[in-house]
Amino acid sequence: MEELPEEEKPGIPAWVVTFADLMSLLMCFFVLLLSFSEIDAQKFKQIAGELSKAFGVQREVPVLEIPEGTSPIFDKFSPAPPEPTLVNEVKQTTTTDAPEIQTLKSPTEQEAERAVERQLQEDMAKIRDVLEPAIDDGRINVSENQRRIVIRVEEKGSFPSGSAQLTWESEGLLLDMAEILADMPGELAVEGHTDDVPISTSRFQSNWDLSAARAAAVANVLLARDQIQPGRLRVTGLADTEPLEPNTSSENRAKNRRVEIIVDLAGPMQLEQMRLQEMAEQGLTVPQDEPDIDLTVDPPADDSEPQGEITW
Repeated sequence: MEELPEEEKPGIPAWVVTFADLMSLLMCFFVLLLSFSEIDAQKFKQIAGELSKAFGVQREVPVLEIPEGTSPIFDKFSPAPPEPTLVNEVKQTTTTDAPEIQTLKSPTEQEAERAVERQLQEDMAKIRDVLEPAIDDGRINVSENQRRIVIRVEEKGSFPSGSAQLTWESEGLLLDMAEILADMPGELAVEGHTDDVPISTSRFQSNWDLSAARAAAVANVLLARDQIQPGRLRVTGLADTEPLEPNTSSENRAKNRRVEIIVDLAGPMQLEQMRLQEMAEQGLTVPQDEPDIDLTVDPPADDSEPQGEITW
């Protein structure tokens, strides 16, 4: 008699395989989420502190560094640094801008400065009216620099090249200019300038000699009619030490060859003199305790031609 085959026991239901696959996929999905997640340490510390208070913990427990999830996929890559925020980065900045310090001036000083400003504008208008043809031709330039009137006599049309002899047209302009400068307050300075091209002749051994000779020639014409007091005048030769433009081209060198007549209205004596003059014109009483300022200089006793001071 043949033996009957043993009856097979029932196996795992078929749905278990599908369920196992689904659980594997879900686990992989959460692992990927963890690897991509970024833990906010500040928020974690805040939540941990709230939990400690809730459970009655009275002492401070140091929070250890939170381990970050790692993934073999990103072993070869380094995450980019987070952008700085006010939470994790506070920088101290410094600035070089110093606060402006305003100096308080007395009403007397303010009035004197306003008088200087009015006098400056009036004198500038007078000079431009007399020298208008020469200004239009480019032979003379008039400008303002720190309450000083700068009358620039260009070499073109005034001096031959390498010479200190003024042309007759320039002498006429300087004589007309002397009449205006004689009525203006303040000190006068005549400065001679050259370019950087060396000069060596029988008369001028260097640009210092040429610049001083040209400045002296202009000063002599201004003093020719005894309208300007010699004590107000200062003559200086500066050679090529103060160029207007870099000596890199012929045009720039031509601008640097010049003689400047400077009217300084910003001196303390001029400020006081114009203040007292302004008060007298307005009919105000000049204070007796303030001495009158006299800028007159006695002429020399001899009959020799007055000369200004030449500095080197």
